[in-house]
Formats: sequence, C-alpha cells, structure tokens
Amino acid sequence: ATRTKSADVERADSGIGQMPARKWRNRAAETLSSLQAWEAHRPCTDCGERDLPVETDVQNCNQRRADLCEKCRKRRTERKESVLEFVNTEASYGEDLRIIKEEFYLPMQAAGLLSQEQLLGIFSNIQELIDLNDNFLEILQEEIDQAFDQGDDDLMTVCIGEIFLEFVNMLPAFQTYCLQQSSSVNMLNALEKEKELLRIFLNVSQNDNTALRRMNLRSFLMAPLQRVTKYPLLLSRIIKATTEYHPDHGSLREAKSRIESHLEHINMKTKQEGNTWTLRSFRQDSKKKREVINIEMRETALKTVGWLREETRFVMEGSLQLAQPPDGQWVKKGSKTLKFQNMQVLLLVNMKRVSESSLESAEPGPVKDAVLVLIRDKNNGKFHLLREPLRLSNCIVSTDPDCDDTFELIEIRREAFVFRDSDRARTHHWFRQIRRYSRELGSWKKRRNALPNIMISTPHTRP
Repeated sequence: ATRTKSADVERADSGIGQMPARKWRNRAAETLSSLQAWEAHRPCTDCGERDLPVETDVQNCNQRRADLCEKCRKRRTERKESVLEFVNTEASYGEDLRIIKEEFYLPMQAAGLLSQEQLLGIFSNIQELIDLNDNFLEILQEEIDQAFDQGDDDLMTVCIGEIFLEFVNMLPAFQTYCLQQSSSVNMLNALEKEKELLRIFLNVSQNDNTALRRMNLRSFLMAPLQRVTKYPLLLSRIIKATTEYHPDHGSLREAKSRIESHLEHINMKTKQEGNTWTLRSFRQDSKKKREVINIEMRETALKTVGWLREETRFVMEGSLQLAQPPDGQWVKKGSKTLKFQNMQVLLLVNMKRVSESSLESAEPGPVKDAVLVLIRDKNNGKFHLLREPLRLSNCIVSTDPDCDDTFELIEIRREAFVFRDSDRARTHHWFRQIRRYSRELGSWKKRRNALPNIMISTPHTRP
C-alpha cells in the first residue's frame, strides 16, 4: 500500500496527468505508424518507385538490396548473371585458343609436320588473338575482384561497356582471322589428304588427347568466329538488365553497335572476295552503315601509311570541304572566291606504346608521327586517295581573323590547302587538333614558333 501511494505521488509530481499521457501515447502510436508506412513505401534506390513490399527484412545484411523493389532486385540478379556469363565465356574462349596453340600448333611445328608458311596459312593470326584475350580477360577479372572486395555483391560497379570500348582494337584482329578462315580450312583439308603423318597426328589427338574433349582441329579453329558473333548477344543481355541511369548504359549500347558494324563489314568483305559463308547478320540502320564506311576508311588509311594498328590512334575523322587557292590573295578576296569540294579527312597519330601489357595505355607515349589522310567520296564501291598523306611535321597550320570559318594548311615547299566544316565550331576544333600535332612534330618549331615566314619557298604563302 505504501508503494502504491508513493507511485501516485510521483506521478502527480511529474505534471503528466491521465489525459495528457493518453494523448502522448496516441501521438507516439501515430508517429510509429507513419514511420512504418513510409518504410513500407520508401522509394526504390534504382528506379525511384514506391512499390516495395510491406514486409521488410530488418536483419538483411545487404541494406542496398533491402532498399530495392522486387523488379529491380530481379534486374540486378539478371545483370550480375549476365556479367559473369560474359567473363566466364571469355575465359572458356581463351582456353580454346590456348589448346589450338599448345596441342596443335606447337607439336606440329616441333615435329616438322608442316612448314612455317603452311602453319601461318592454317592458324593465321592466332597468337594475336591469344594476346588480346589475355589482356582483355585480365582487366575483366580485375574489375570483378575489385567489386567483390568493395562489397559490391551485385557487380553494379563493373562497366563491361567501357572495358569493351577500351579494347576495341581487337575487332580488326577478329576480322583478319575471319577473312582467312575459308582459305585456312581449304589448306588444312588439302594437306591432310597429302600428308599421312599429319592425318595420323590429328586422328590420335582427337581420340586420345583428353584436353580436346574429342573435338577435331576444325572445331577449335571456329572458336574465334563463334566468339565474335556472340559478343552482341552477351552485350544485349547486359543492356536489358541495366537501367538507363547506370553510368555504363551508354557505353554498352555503343559497344554493341561497334561490334555489329564490324560484323557487317566482315560480311561485306567476304562477299567481295567471293566467299559463300557469312557471319550472323544483324539489322542495319543508318548509324551502323556510317560506322561500316568509317571502318573501310580507317583500313584504307592504315594501309596507306603502313603503321601498326595497335600504335595508331584516329584522333578525328569526318567530312570537310577542301580548296586549293591559286595564290596568296584569297584572304583579301574572301573564301567565297574559292572552289570547295567535299572530302573525307582522317587525322592519324602514331603513338609509341608505353607498356606491352596493355593495348591502350592510360598514359599514351610520345607522338612519333601524325598525318592527314584525304579520301575522295566513295565511287564504284571503293575509296580513292586524293594524294599521299600530309605529314604534319612538314606543315604549318594557321587561321585568319577575317576568315574565321576556314583554316589553312601549308605544306612546306609544296602546296597549300584551305579547309572548312559546315559547322564553324567543328572547323575550329579541327584547326586546334591539327595545329597541336603540327607544332609538336615540326623540327622547325623552335626557330619560328610554328609560324610561317619569308624563308618558306612556297607560292601560296599568305602576305
């Protein structure tokens, strides 16, 4: 009884009566109910929608997945599976390439079954494909490991599209192999009929070598063709499971477009060479057609300058209008007096590779050479060079305030050219890029600060 009275006294001294206490409890209950309602309908971190299930797992160790709606959870799971499928199939493809080299090429070379020329005819540029796969797979695996180490169990930080675009130089290597595939198979068939020892070696390898999985050499030689045609399908799966707000979404679409354009270009080349087989066809649109044309122009430019593909960067490419002024007075008369013609122009830079372990170093090496390749518009299905490439180390690039929609390139002791783009801002961008490499490479830049003067013997020098 004493304890009850003291409790009543304490309750009276606290200043909280029966009615206020009831109101406080009601407000607390309303607040808790509001918090629970917000928790049940909080926005999804991926799509922003408020359709999370009412039952939430508070003990979920992965809080990011607890903040996702059911649709986004499923999408993340699909994306993770698609990313892992891309990496795992790339590793399996690399194993097949190594089998071609270690179980066929090297034993046949060591035993002298075929000459070096015959081996090259059958196996083509298989070593180049092996090196590309090693570098590509190494970067992919590093991204996967880093994501897991940082607690990214859904691999949302892994950007397959960006990595693929960094290694886009591997696509021409696939093209080289694919275009030689028909002749390689024909040579192998002819040599197998002609050489009994070769036929015995191939039969014993297929039946007794467990590493080959009872597959013959022809099946393994198809691995690069099967891999390059599978890239668009794998990228499509990742794109489907990647929200458009993801930073890699645009790169994934560009990577898919680039590989499809290369496949269409390979098909076009096979038809031109009279081969009956083609790779998997893809629906063409105007963008892909333009990309196929760009691939053809790059091949023409590389063949003209004779540089290694892995040491070449295409800084700029596109359509420009070109004119050759008859004298140095065209500035006073105005650019309207010049006769312009449309031209495809490519700015190529030859970079010295810093590291042999990477195809495209984050810090490119010094510039060895830079040229401007001028190509006439396509005629009769082929591109034609206007002239030999313009080496920027022998050129002076300048502009005039009175003609700010054009710029002039003077080849020392030879010719002068006036360029312009339909867009003035792009004309200025072309000018800055060409002038940059002209100043870097010109041996005369230290004497004259890359400016023309009276010591240049050309009839087109401006007054």
